[in-house]
Amino acid sequence: MKILVTGGCGFIGTNLVRHLLSDTDHEVINLDKLTYAGNPRSLDDVSGSKRYRFLRVDLADAKAVREAVADVDPDAVMHLAAESHVDRSIDGPSEFIQTNVVGTFNLLDSILGHFNDLSGSRRHQFRFLHVSTDEVYGSLGDTGLFSEESRYDPHSPYAATKAASDHLARAWKTTFELPVIVTNCSNNYGPYQFPEKLIPLMIIKGLSGESLPVYGEGLNVRDWLYVEDHVRALTLVLERGVPGETYNVGGNSERANIDLVNTICRMLDEIRPRDEGTPHKELITYVTDRPGHDFRYAIDSSKIRRELGWQPQHSLEDCLRRTVEWYLANRKWWQEILDGTYQLQRLGNQGS
Repeated sequence: MKILVTGGCGFIGTNLVRHLLSDTDHEVINLDKLTYAGNPRSLDDVSGSKRYRFLRVDLADAKAVREAVADVDPDAVMHLAAESHVDRSIDGPSEFIQTNVVGTFNLLDSILGHFNDLSGSRRHQFRFLHVSTDEVYGSLGDTGLFSEESRYDPHSPYAATKAASDHLARAWKTTFELPVIVTNCSNNYGPYQFPEKLIPLMIIKGLSGESLPVYGEGLNVRDWLYVEDHVRALTLVLERGVPGETYNVGGNSERANIDLVNTICRMLDEIRPRDEGTPHKELITYVTDRPGHDFRYAIDSSKIRRELGWQPQHSLEDCLRRTVEWYLANRKWWQEILDGTYQLQRLGNQGS
């Protein structure tokens, strides 16, 4: 297939593009706005492939999106492009509305026109995969899991815009018969993740001997999914998923934030001890919790396991160490980011 991937220079997108080029025969057209978190250097190792092409397009620009879709003439769409950092959505929700809501509408509108012009096997096989998050479901207590039937209850501007985009995608299926499939995933981690997210932030600050800021008491719980497992799931859903269905993708690896940070500290102690010999955990600092911080997310992935045969192949313990080692070995990649406009400042509290 000729697959249009939106957001292919972001964290999950980078890993997805690499997977499609390395492990399938599909052609990939990467459409990305190149915001602060979009880094084309993350694809240097595969960008020379004859099956790869890059287009710089802002999804909020309807005309540019229509022209790109007409130019690409895709057989499928994997829509990952989104503003994704909760703290940034608190400080500046407007960009999230433009990209996540308006951008998704523009893409759906253009793709529907393209789909309606298809016929025969190309029309029958066409798919629009909308990639979303478990944060649309809100917050869990100490027990329970999010399923595909869970009620939407978004609490942050980021989650609300992703919920809106999910509803738009499903509406284009029920109203216009566009063959849409939706996935909702738990927290991803792994190579090429932008340094503002929890795991790379802790690694990089730990290497620099800076304080490691943990919200509240660090008791908020997340289900962690290694990005390579996620992109395998996305490819499987695109190839074998049923239009109109939703598939939840989780890593079955719940951890309280403070436990995760302590594990990273222990790994840094082993791999890169501090000069003074003191443990990295002494750098942990508890900071004021962010507004509306959901307590716990956890995904029930039984549907995608049962119907498509997917399951995570990587354990959190093994791949967290692999991730720490990747950031140690790829300092040039993240140092170039830090030398730019982003300085690992804490976001999510207006005026602080």
